Amino acid sequence: MESECIEPAAKSLDTAVFIPEAPPLVVDACGRTDRGKLRESNEDQFAVAELARILRVNQTSLSGPGERIDATRANLFVVADGMGGYTGGEVASQIAVHTVEESLLNSLKWFLGNHRGDQSQDVASSLQAAVEEANSRVHEASDPKPELRRMGSTLTLAFQYGRELFVAHVGDSRAYLCRDRRLHRMTRDHTLYAERMRTGNLPLDGDEIARLRRTITNAVGGTQRGVHTDLIRVTLEEDDRLLLCTDGLTEMLRDDDIAAILADNAQPEAACERLIARANERGGRDNITVIVAQFRTEK
Repeated sequence: MESECIEPAAKSLDTAVFIPEAPPLVVDACGRTDRGKLRESNEDQFAVAELARILRVNQTSLSGPGERIDATRANLFVVADGMGGYTGGEVASQIAVHTVEESLLNSLKWFLGNHRGDQSQDVASSLQAAVEEANSRVHEASDPKPELRRMGSTLTLAFQYGRELFVAHVGDSRAYLCRDRRLHRMTRDHTLYAERMRTGNLPLDGDEIARLRRTITNAVGGTQRGVHTDLIRVTLEEDDRLLLCTDGLTEMLRDDDIAAILADNAQPEAACERLIARANERGGRDNITVIVAQFRTEK
């Protein structure tokens, strides 16, 4: 089921508005991954992480706490779907997720609590740099090893700070925003099938559709040296829910099926488990990975 890349809930990097006077958001999040019913291994990876500024006192003559943690928090969510066979795909997705974690830890560690105006371009640049670094590292790992040649990975990540959500995207994993029980798709697939759909050059038969859906046109690593990163910025509202997932979910479930499961399962953990279970009930033809994050105000 194809839908618009960016629904009205999302705004461009130039027009999104940060709302500093709104109450801070609390984040409840959960991630799950499953091998599925047919695959012998799981080449998907995911990460749910929290970023905070911390000062740890190793030695001092003063009394007081040995550790001070800034109250400001940010959250990072990442999914990656490896390509290139059992060994290559698993390695590529691992490298992609580790590199994003390391790169953003280094580039955004002083961002938290620094309210010097609109920093959206700084965050967007950091996310893009993290994706490009992941791309470089996957190529570096594959070049000297014939068994890893052509390995690659999709990579979809979201960074939340305050009421701002940034998404960086490569490949055919997806990011959705669920608002008022409606599911808004924020990313577009980088596949030959999706490109044909966007240009109106539709495939004629089922076999061709299946082949075009499997052909990734933009990935971390893979056959091309360069990578293009789609960047999306959204102003969050209370009770918004974020879903990141690999195509093992979206190839088995339609968007309205996903929306219904999210509506029926308020807790992120329950939503993750039910989404994976339903995808397996529908055939589980691929690895299935989901992250669900709930944004709410403190009660």
